[in-house]
Amino acid sequence: MNGDWLLRGRDGRLSVYQLSGDAVLCRAERGPRGPWSAPRTVGGEQELHPVLAVGQGTDGYAHLVSWRPTHKGESGLVHSTHFRPHLAALDWNPVGHPDRTGQRTGTPAVAVDAQGRAHVFVPNKGGGVSMLGQKEKGGWGPWRDLKGREVRDGLAAVTGESGRVELYAAVPQGLLYWRQEEPGAQPVLQEALQAPVRPGTLRALATSPESTTVFYTDTSGDLCAWRPGGAPATLLPAAGSGPVAAVRCDLDGHDCTLLAQRAASGRVAFAAYPTESESAGAWWSESGPQLPVDARVSLATDEDERVVAATLSPSTGQLLLTRRKDEPGLALEAWQQV
Repeated sequence: MNGDWLLRGRDGRLSVYQLSGDAVLCRAERGPRGPWSAPRTVGGEQELHPVLAVGQGTDGYAHLVSWRPTHKGESGLVHSTHFRPHLAALDWNPVGHPDRTGQRTGTPAVAVDAQGRAHVFVPNKGGGVSMLGQKEKGGWGPWRDLKGREVRDGLAAVTGESGRVELYAAVPQGLLYWRQEEPGAQPVLQEALQAPVRPGTLRALATSPESTTVFYTDTSGDLCAWRPGGAPATLLPAAGSGPVAAVRCDLDGHDCTLLAQRAASGRVAFAAYPTESESAGAWWSESGPQLPVDARVSLATDEDERVVAATLSPSTGQLLLTRRKDEPGLALEAWQQV
């Protein structure tokens, strides 16, 4: 899974996307704060590989990207749009391969610009990144090689508050950063950061009108934050492995960034700090029951702008949910199984 899989739709209802065998499933709230619908298959009966990238535009539409088997030893990417969680998603639509044909080249990432156009990113066989973008009036443009060398799996795509799409990638020497100069343009490689980055730990978030922030774990185990044009800041030791979940939210009248991760203890760890003020410091606070090793966390805000956290374990299919209480601080309700 790449991207946020807990989303708030344009009708205010929360939905969750999950992998199940060779399919993608969706569950959604039937009304405010539940109850939830039973899992439904997304995109028809197309057989998929167990990989999924999720992106969402300001219109609330979810864009899903996965790999499907085509010929023996070969695969191709497919895309689906889900306009509303309670409606059927569009059927999976083949969108090709960054190298025309071949096996899977890595986990895709997807971001949606201010015009509602999906941009799909995926490593290519040359060690760089390729991109495919939707056209303004429908259909897809050509595959474009964004260059780069020795790009590692686990791309982080994000749309800034400007509505333009940005991309971060880990390489052996650190991080690469691409940005669109104008809406609809091909993202251009802007900056390379020299840093000891663990691959597979990137998560990007729009944090101001001018900036996006990428979070990553360095080789010493510290969670770091970087905004292009500046120096990376060390926040605190990572609570667990893999990328953190991240969301901006209002906490007692302050614009804060909330992070969450499955901790080594098996519980969910939360940390919050004033957005783009890493020097203020942050610390982990654990919550909920012990979770399976493969459990992942996602964060969102509901229609009342209240923080919601969800955990999902692929091995058990167990979905747990909690919300912030209506009181000062980051007090959470009891975790509930959905």
